[in-house]
Formats: sequence, C-alpha cells, structure tokens
Amino acid sequence: MSVKPEHFDVIRKPVITEKATMVSEANAVVFQVAIDATKPQIKEAVEAIFGVKVKAVNTVVTKGKEKKFRGRPGVRSDKKKAYVTLEEGNTIDVATGL
Repeated sequence: MSVKPEHFDVIRKPVITEKATMVSEANAVVFQVAIDATKPQIKEAVEAIFGVKVKAVNTVVTKGKEKKFRGRPGVRSDKKKAYVTLEEGNTIDVATGL
C-alpha cells in the first residue's frame, strides 16, 4: 500500500502521555487524528505510513474545555484520539518519529 498525502491529514501526531505508554505494553499506540476521520481511514493511514498490520481501532472525542484567554471566555477545540491496536509482532516506536 502506498503512502498518500491524505494519510498525513488523517493522523496528526502521536499522543505521548502516561496512559498512552501504559497502553503501549498491550501492543497499542495512541494518535491524535482529524475530528472527521473514520476508523477505516485511520486503519488505512497507519498501515500505509508505518508498514504494520492493524488489528483494531478505537476512537475517543475529547470535548474542548471552556477557558479564559486574557480574561475573555473562550473554548478550546475538540480533539479526537485513536487507540490503534496492532497485530502480534508489529511495533511502532513513536519516540523516534517518521
């Protein structure tokens, strides 16, 4: 499968948090993805970019918080995370980058 420019629009960046590193022990990786990305699009993009086999994709939409910006009320934008479970024997090292 060849890498298309649209694949880089779907996957924004890897999420590196305590929870994401705990999940990596279960052969899964967490990515921040486009808010309108579907599970099949995410699976295709990860398989094309990283050259691995994807077992499952679970998504979570985090609603933006209401915050104050310089004293004025504002809202952070919503974010979508994808928990990508890989097949046995496949790994992605998100610390090294592409």
